[in-house]
Amino acid sequence: SGSSYQQTAVVMLFRFSKSAEFSTHLVTSPHVPVVEIGTNFTATCVIVNTVEVTADSLYWNLSESSVVPEKNYIKINESALAVTILISGEESEWLFCSCKKNSPYVSLNKSKFIHGIYLKKAYPPRRVENLSCVAEQDGKLVSGFLNCKWDAVGGQTEDVKTNYTVMVQHESGTYRSKTTFLNKTMVDLGFFPHFMHFDVWVVADNLLGTVESEHLKQDANEFVKTDPPSKVTAFPEELFPNCLLIKWEHPIEDVRIKLTYQIRYCESGSHTWSYIPLGDTDKVITSFRLQNLQPNSAYVIQMRCRNREGNSGPWSNWSANETKTTPEDRPRSKPDLWQLSGGDHGEEVQIICKDPKHANGRITSFGLILYNKNGPLEQEIIPADQNQNSSKISLADKQFVRVCVNANNSKGTSPEACLILVRSSGKKTTVEKLKVWTQEGQMFVEWKRPNNTAVSEYVVEWARHGKTDWQRENKTTTRTAIKGSLEKFVRYNVSVYVIQSGRVWKLVHKEAYLEQGAPEQGPTINKSYPAYDNAHLVWDEIPLDKRRGFITNYNISYRKENEAPKSIRVAANNTSYTLTELLGNTKYEVWISASTVAGSKSSNPHSFTTLRYAPGTIEGIVVGVSLGFLFFVLMALLLCFLKKDVLKENFWPQIPNPGESTIGNWSPDYPPKEETPKENCVSGVSVLDVGVCEVKLGFEEDKTSLSLKKGKYLSEEHSSGIGGSSCMSSPRQSVSDSDEGPDLADSTASTVQYSSVVASSGYKGQTPSSHSQHSIFSRSESTQPLLDSEEHPDVSLQEGCRQVQPPPRPEDTELTTEPDSLSADTESGAVSSYMPQLGGYRPQ
Repeated sequence: SGSSYQQTAVVMLFRFSKSAEFSTHLVTSPHVPVVEIGTNFTATCVIVNTVEVTADSLYWNLSESSVVPEKNYIKINESALAVTILISGEESEWLFCSCKKNSPYVSLNKSKFIHGIYLKKAYPPRRVENLSCVAEQDGKLVSGFLNCKWDAVGGQTEDVKTNYTVMVQHESGTYRSKTTFLNKTMVDLGFFPHFMHFDVWVVADNLLGTVESEHLKQDANEFVKTDPPSKVTAFPEELFPNCLLIKWEHPIEDVRIKLTYQIRYCESGSHTWSYIPLGDTDKVITSFRLQNLQPNSAYVIQMRCRNREGNSGPWSNWSANETKTTPEDRPRSKPDLWQLSGGDHGEEVQIICKDPKHANGRITSFGLILYNKNGPLEQEIIPADQNQNSSKISLADKQFVRVCVNANNSKGTSPEACLILVRSSGKKTTVEKLKVWTQEGQMFVEWKRPNNTAVSEYVVEWARHGKTDWQRENKTTTRTAIKGSLEKFVRYNVSVYVIQSGRVWKLVHKEAYLEQGAPEQGPTINKSYPAYDNAHLVWDEIPLDKRRGFITNYNISYRKENEAPKSIRVAANNTSYTLTELLGNTKYEVWISASTVAGSKSSNPHSFTTLRYAPGTIEGIVVGVSLGFLFFVLMALLLCFLKKDVLKENFWPQIPNPGESTIGNWSPDYPPKEETPKENCVSGVSVLDVGVCEVKLGFEEDKTSLSLKKGKYLSEEHSSGIGGSSCMSSPRQSVSDSDEGPDLADSTASTVQYSSVVASSGYKGQTPSSHSQHSIFSRSESTQPLLDSEEHPDVSLQEGCRQVQPPPRPEDTELTTEPDSLSADTESGAVSSYMPQLGGYRPQ
């Protein structure tokens, strides 16, 4: 190989030596139009017209970014360097040869030390697969254009495309299609040659080569695709309620192509088609009778056709739908009879039935017959109702009832369906471990077979909002899917019943949802009972049709103004709650959200304000104030009781009672003389009736005759009168001489002494008596306070002077003592006498 590289380099040098001038010092080869993806490519770089660099100074790189590793280099000689790379990727790119020496000459002439090869990448052409060609019907003839399509094998790049050409050859010549890059094309045959032999193939070519597909060799009519059968019509026949007669017309003349037909049908609304075997229609026919159909059922019918020769060639499209209903027939199956409530306690039992599965027509009525042990009891005809075919049966007076129902249509009566109702409460046969769940849009029910082996069948029932549906299951079944139409977000009450010899035994039930969602509305807070530091909330449950799932919990959120809310989780079985640790006299906003496994929904906000005072606070204040007031009153009364003398003295001054006073009459010269009080006296002291003016005058006249013992008694003030006619009285006590001793001072200190000097000359204006009369000094010792008039002698004196005193009565004559009767014994103490007032004292 080394010699071949040298020869290549020599050839390149010889070619460039012919040029007048060299524009580069590096030359690369070979420059090919395309390279195949997935193969190895070898290139050579030769140094020309310079000795500045050698092969050791060269290197290779792809698109100026990826340097080829040196392990891929092959050094041919000092002026040639080869490289081998694997072609990968679909995008074309450059392979450059460059110089890595950094000399002044190389630096100044960088463009002369780089040269490259453009690698245009491509896939080699591959043989196409699944070639098929069709000549479609055009009116009453076959089109002269042959449409072919195939599956391309291998890839194509943007720079190098693969060209495809269809070739058709028959006895009249060879035809070819236009070249295309796609996987389908059309060949123009001019007119379609029936009954000739076609040879069809595809040629694929690009810059890397050419390849042919397998040849398709068939009769020309096997490439024809006709129109579907025309005027397809179905006819019901009253005598054959299980059949429909189908008629059609050929889409093309038999002289050009003979056809075979295919028929399919299904019940209206179903997507499961039934096909008629091809052997039954592989004839020149224009009609066919469909059999074994259901009476009074609508069917959809379609047809298509193709070339009958060789049973090959493309099928035509399916014809348009032809829908017809078979005639009615007598019901062939029993109605589905069921009860909506048990008859264990003699109540009314409502029975309901569905149309027979094979009603074979419109059910117009149901015949109800009740039997007991002795035979039929009664019969009833129930008109058919689309919504509910039901009747109520009372077991109040019946122990055993057998209910049988048949269905009627226009063609006859169905077999009877029976159900036994027993009015007894025995031990029930029930299934165990009932389980309900949903999966992939279906609701499944599973249960455990009861111990009693005499089970005839099971009935799976599901009810919601007063609507009930059911399905029957074989006695060996313990797991099934509910086949009825179930709705999302609706709660169903699912039950399984055991049927034992026509007798129904009820069991437990479970609630389930086909699919749960968030509640449609939140709870409604209807009442709140705020207290001082708590509030009791009551809310209504969400209506069943608005829950859309099982409520897992409630969440109570509440907050004060301008504060973050607090939340409390409450169990789903609660409809009330008491919020605690609240502040008094504070407004709160509260809302409640109900949650399911799929989401939650909140109620409208509700506001309340806590009480200003805690319960019992006002009552405590009232009781405390009342007790305090009562205590105050009791203390005041007690104080009044203890200080009654002080209060009496301040608010009700004591009026002196002369009847309780003792008056001592004494004279310095005469001993005191007691006088017996008279009962008819108004006052106990007669001198009280003497006028002040008279006393004063008398006192002045007799002053000289009154001889008082000066050293014995000294009175600061003179007082006269007790009662309303007192004059110049004073409450001051008398002052005794120092020779009287302390005893006298003590005795006088605790009493109020009254003293008066009374003239003995009689009344004013009367002639004095012939005998000498002496003045008398009278003193009274009393424990009673003085009168107000006695404490103010000046006012009493002025008032007393205005009074006109009556003459004294004989019995009120003042007491007199002779001066010679006074003895030295009187000096040691004053003899006091008290004259009580028999008539009491007069208020002042």
